[in-house]
Amino acid sequence: MDVGFIGLGVMGLPMALNLARSGTATVVWNRTTARSEPLRAAGAAVADGPREVFDRARVVILMLADGAAVDSVLGRGTPRFAANVAGRTIVHMGTTSPGYSRGLEADVRAAGGRYVEAPVSGSREPAEAGRLVAMLAGERAAVEEVRPLLRPMCHESFVCGPVPNALVMKLSVNLFLITLITGLTEAYHFADRYGLDRRQFLDVLDAGPMASGVSRMKAPKLMDGDFAVQAAALDVLKNNRLIAEAARERDLASPLLDVCHALYAETVALGHGGSDMVAVLRAIEARTDAAARP
Repeated sequence: MDVGFIGLGVMGLPMALNLARSGTATVVWNRTTARSEPLRAAGAAVADGPREVFDRARVVILMLADGAAVDSVLGRGTPRFAANVAGRTIVHMGTTSPGYSRGLEADVRAAGGRYVEAPVSGSREPAEAGRLVAMLAGERAAVEEVRPLLRPMCHESFVCGPVPNALVMKLSVNLFLITLITGLTEAYHFADRYGLDRRQFLDVLDAGPMASGVSRMKAPKLMDGDFAVQAAALDVLKNNRLIAEAARERDLASPLLDVCHALYAETVALGHGGSDMVAVLRAIEARTDAAARP
């Protein structure tokens, strides 16, 4: 049977394209029909709706925005849910709270299906290049069934144990990513407002021990004022909120994350939610400008 893929957003579209181009028989669906056309051109079948995907595929990958979107596609809470998941493996690749995923696994298994949690680390460009990193959790047999299917999309995958360990791992990685890019952006702002040569600042950064794949991707965007989305500020705010909630559940301190949370909320409030996460620069600039006013 085909492999199903539902959710062709900023990340899902290149992921599904890599899957289809690998020769995997793929059937896709997206709420916005036009998003499916590149998949059709790549040889994938385009379904009329989610039900057709479940009818044709034994493994169905979901790359959706949040739990509400997942529940809607699966028909969770309706008689359609059991018909959609029974005898199938549901692969949840989006980012939701660990608690949500734990409950979804229980419902899928109770309805006769199998469930794999498979969030990924990476943004649009690694997704396009098939260089994402997958974190997998679930029953061993289900994970081993799914792992080879992810190879066209992910250059590495890590088995993290039972659900929701993969999502907890993803949130841990994202905590570092959010604070890292916010720190890079603040450093750029500091150098810029002191009148330093911005290109030289990037060159010094790139030559030193702080250089990384992230800095080499994001620092040029700051230099060029390029806020074209790789990872949207609104999505970063959502992830930040999920991490903060998970931290509070375990009474964990998250002081750096909490500052970032406030900055990304300000970025979204300033109208930059659809811009790349380096648009947090606008929130930092706004704070500087406000402090400078009499």
